[in-house]
Amino acid sequence: MKSRLLKEVSRAALAAAVMGAVLIPVCAGAQEAKPWEKIPTPPLHAFKPQQPKRIELKNGIVLFLQEDHELPFVNGSVLIPGGSRDEQTAKASLINIYGQTWRTSGTEKLSGDAMDDLLEAKAAHIETGGDVDSTALSWDSLKGDADQVYTLAMDLLFHPRFDAQKLELAKQQEATGIVRRNDDSGEIAGREAAKLVYGVNSPYTRQPELATVGAIALADLGAWHDRSLKGKLIVSVSGDFDPAAMEAKLRATFEPLPPVKPLPAHHEVFHDPTAGVYFINKEDVNQSNVEIMGLGTDRRNPDVPALAVMNNILGGGFGSRLFQKVRTELGLAYAVGGGYGYSYDHPGTFRVMVMTKSASTVDATAAALKELSSLTEQPFTDAELKRAKEDILNSFLFQYDTRAKVLAESERLEFYGYPADYLETYRAGIEKVTLADVTAAAKKYIHPDKLAVLVVGNGAEIKPGLEELKLGAVHPVDITIPQPAAPGEKK
Repeated sequence: MKSRLLKEVSRAALAAAVMGAVLIPVCAGAQEAKPWEKIPTPPLHAFKPQQPKRIELKNGIVLFLQEDHELPFVNGSVLIPGGSRDEQTAKASLINIYGQTWRTSGTEKLSGDAMDDLLEAKAAHIETGGDVDSTALSWDSLKGDADQVYTLAMDLLFHPRFDAQKLELAKQQEATGIVRRNDDSGEIAGREAAKLVYGVNSPYTRQPELATVGAIALADLGAWHDRSLKGKLIVSVSGDFDPAAMEAKLRATFEPLPPVKPLPAHHEVFHDPTAGVYFINKEDVNQSNVEIMGLGTDRRNPDVPALAVMNNILGGGFGSRLFQKVRTELGLAYAVGGGYGYSYDHPGTFRVMVMTKSASTVDATAAALKELSSLTEQPFTDAELKRAKEDILNSFLFQYDTRAKVLAESERLEFYGYPADYLETYRAGIEKVTLADVTAAAKKYIHPDKLAVLVVGNGAEIKPGLEELKLGAVHPVDITIPQPAAPGEKK
């Protein structure tokens, strides 16, 4: 009985507490609504990142030195023009294989395996790799080992020994990746969506196949290396070093090289994708990856600050229109976001991504498309503008909060031929963006009738069908992995 009485008292107390919790905020709200909104926001500090010292040698090679004595480490890199967009179509994946084999093969004096052992004992690293427009060699070590590791890195740069066994290992690993490239729906969606914008045969979507990997020979690696070292190298060193001594060391290494030979300029022609709905059937999933794609622009476009603000309002995080409508209000997506892309030296892609259940594929896609259309119809608000600009400006704190990050950005700007003060002018441009600027950008660049919609999902579970989007016939996309021709067989 006593236990029961205690329970009844506890229930009464709980009920009173709940009623109090309900009533008190109402009364308090009538007196003072959202007091946190009255907290003053101090102005941001001036954006003045510590710029590295830039030295241009007579042969055209550029050096960057960024002192940072906080920790006893030294990091370096050599950025080399030329990447996968410059490789032959018949030997697609050359750069990936080259980047791996370069490091694992080692040098004429020291094998890659022996180099691994030596560096591991010193907690140091030397790495090589390739990208769409460049290859690179990088190194890092404790200050006390910096001279020895630098010497090893330069030996690898100028005297590599491409090994046949390491090449075969790299080719096997690349082939394994090709065979499994259709395992992940997200990877399929990203890869195939880019093809809708740039085209199947574009250097930006060039796809390695088993046959192209098999065509890569040892001589191709050496030829690429000899060719690429003649370009405009960008050499960067950051960390705990004496600047005069480091500059002298770099000059001794790179000044004797001949004048750089620029790579031929790229003159690709870009077009909007063919509008419509494209579908890839993946029967082993219960959700859909949706990619809404269009052609973007490049960073030299003076409208980029306004586009950046527009992107934030459209799909830049939890407060964006896409997230609030498609995910929060309608509950139609696990993830949603995107925006109008701008690359450094070619047009980026306009991309909106939606991840949703199979059964909600059509509704989620339609809702995202509706939000895109509303950009030119539903006025932007002062609150949206303020939040977007604050998000972008505050992000500089995390993107460029170390000297190493500022150095990496300086390398990037140098590589693509942008002015050294690009970050400062970009930030100033964001601060000046007005509602009128964002509205004009939306009307100028957002054209829903020019977008392609790609869906990767389980066709049997997508009900209603994609025809309900009323964007025309649904075009199936073939992602079959072609097999190489047998010896003596005609292709």
